[in-house]
Amino acid sequence: MATHGNGRDPRLLPEPQGAFAHIVGWGMAVPSQVLTNQDLAAIVETSDEWIRTRTGVSERRIAASHESTATLGLRAARNALEVANILPLEIDLIVVATSTPDNVFPSTASLIQDQLGATRAGAFDLSAACAGFVYALNMAAQSIRSGSIESAIVIGAETMSRIIDWRDRGTCVLFGDGAGAVVLKASETDGGIRSAVLRSDGSGRDLLTLPAMASPESQRAGAAPVGARLDKLQMNGREVYRFATRIVGESISQALEKAQLDISDLALVVPHQANFRIIEAAARNLGVSPDIFVSNLERYGNTSAASIPIALCEAIDAGRIEEGDHIAFCGFGGGLAWASMVLTWTGRETGEPRTLGRQRRQLSYARAGWRRRVRDLERQMDDLVSSLHPRRGRLRRLRRRFESQKLE
Repeated sequence: MATHGNGRDPRLLPEPQGAFAHIVGWGMAVPSQVLTNQDLAAIVETSDEWIRTRTGVSERRIAASHESTATLGLRAARNALEVANILPLEIDLIVVATSTPDNVFPSTASLIQDQLGATRAGAFDLSAACAGFVYALNMAAQSIRSGSIESAIVIGAETMSRIIDWRDRGTCVLFGDGAGAVVLKASETDGGIRSAVLRSDGSGRDLLTLPAMASPESQRAGAAPVGARLDKLQMNGREVYRFATRIVGESISQALEKAQLDISDLALVVPHQANFRIIEAAARNLGVSPDIFVSNLERYGNTSAASIPIALCEAIDAGRIEEGDHIAFCGFGGGLAWASMVLTWTGRETGEPRTLGRQRRQLSYARAGWRRRVRDLERQMDDLVSSLHPRRGRLRRLRRRFESQKLE
């Protein structure tokens, strides 16, 4: 492996200097419907004691029929914008980390962008399973540090209940639905995202997978275990546990080295909420108390890419994070993929309050809804005119006029 003159691995050198990327807003959203362990015991052969002693989960949230990854992500994003006191028009980029998008395309991020009224923002989804939020946060932070953008919303959102085989006791007891979001903003003040380490190992692709997409491998006979469905999540729990307990401490240590910090400098670790035993093992491997690890697994289960931002929001609300604290994130999951990040907390921006900020955000959301209704009406009229008259020159002119006004 190539090294620099000081003998250090170049992958662990400090981040390049530039604009700092600070988290200035945060928000979360979870469905109101609660599914307890007792409820699950009526569906599959299990019990509250069996689930709690093996996973630490007591209940999880399940999306209603009218809720989706996009609607949960939208709510979380709006809450984050409220904390940041930023207008949707000021957002340059929206990244959604998810394994359960509303569509293959268009992206869930573009649906949220439209409903926020963030008409100047680029938007895309990122797929890295339970590590996705840290991957997405790093992508947005690097875009800020490069100078290509000044602000971003990063969202982790999932409706895992839609891809769970409720006959499989090994997976259905673990997962829940929810979303969390943060607003990143460029700043010349030191702090914010300090380092990130991203890793993957595709040789473990079969340990945690949702096979049914378009790959020939997933379509061949025998691709799934007998009785399993290709459109449902499959997991080798024993091997995933071994993987996670091995890499969490190692990954956090690498991110700390890259940030030129020590484990003793950390005030808090916000890990992916997969299993309380994994958190305990990570604490032992790092030689620290489990108390510095945030855990809300008991109430939400494993919400995949949403788990870290949800846990972050609750830690902030509980007063566990103060300005100047060094914090680590660590996500890990299917891919296999894992990622850790170290940041220095600066919190929401202080300064002159924005005049009518909340009202202007509400107006942006209302205008976005109005634009959607006008587009829907236009398409309906287009279809009607097409059925009545093949020549649609007048309607085309009206459409062009509307599109030009929308862009302005």
